[in-house]
Amino acid sequence: MPRFYCPVSLATGAALELPAHAARHAQVLRLQPGHAVTLFNGGGGEWEARVTRMGRNEVQVAVGAHNPVEREAARGVHLLAAISANERMDWLVEKATELGAASLTPLRAERSVLRLGGERADKRLAHWRAVASAACEQCGRNRVPLIHPAQSLADWLERSGGASTPPAATQTPARGARLLLSLQGDARALREVAAGAGPATLLSGPEGGLTQAEQAAALAAGFVPVTLGPRVLRAETAPLAALAALTL
Repeated sequence: MPRFYCPVSLATGAALELPAHAARHAQVLRLQPGHAVTLFNGGGGEWEARVTRMGRNEVQVAVGAHNPVEREAARGVHLLAAISANERMDWLVEKATELGAASLTPLRAERSVLRLGGERADKRLAHWRAVASAACEQCGRNRVPLIHPAQSLADWLERSGGASTPPAATQTPARGARLLLSLQGDARALREVAAGAGPATLLSGPEGGLTQAEQAAALAAGFVPVTLGPRVLRAETAPLAALAALTL
C-alpha cells in the first residue's frame, strides 16, 4: 500500500489535501478515488486513508483510523558522518534512514571533498531531509530521523558539551557511547565496545580520513576508536556497516 509523509496535523475523519510532494507521488502511481493509502506525519503511528479526489494539481483523501505502530530501532544511534562527494551522501542518508538512525549530522571535515556554505548548504539540507522522508515512506518508519545542518566536528563537540557534560538536546537526547570508526592499530572491535542497548553516537570520517587534530579532539571528548575489521571500507559504506551492527 502506498505510504505518504504528511507533516501536518492528522485526525480520524478529517478531509485532507495532500502536500505537494505526496500529491505528485500519488499522481505518478496513477491512484484513483477509492484507493487506500497510509499517511504518517512523523509524530508517531500511521493513519489509514482513502483517496476521494484526483485533480490536475491536487489530491484529496479522507483520513481513517490511527494505528499506533512503530518500527524504530531498539537502540538510538546518532550518526556523525563526514559529507561525501556527489550522490554518495544522498545514498548514505537514504540507507541510514532505512537502517534506523535516530539522527544524522553531516560533518564538514577538513578533508571533505564537498564544501558547502550559505544558500547552497541550505538547499542541500532541505534535499537530504526530503531523501530521509522518502526513505521512511519506503521502509515503513513512522518517525523521520532528524537531519542536522552541516557543521564542523569542532562545532559539534562545542555544542555537545565536550567530554564532561551531556550533549545539548539539539544534538542527541542522551550521552551514551561515543564511537569513532578508526583504522589505528589500537582500535577495538565495534561489537566488543558497543555491547548493550544504550544510545550511541557514531563518528565516521571522509574519504581521506579525519586529520590527526580532528581525531585528537574526538578522543579528548570521549570517543572510543572502534574497527569493523581488516578491510578498508569506503567513507559511505563504513558508517552504514557500523549502523547495521548496532541496530539490526
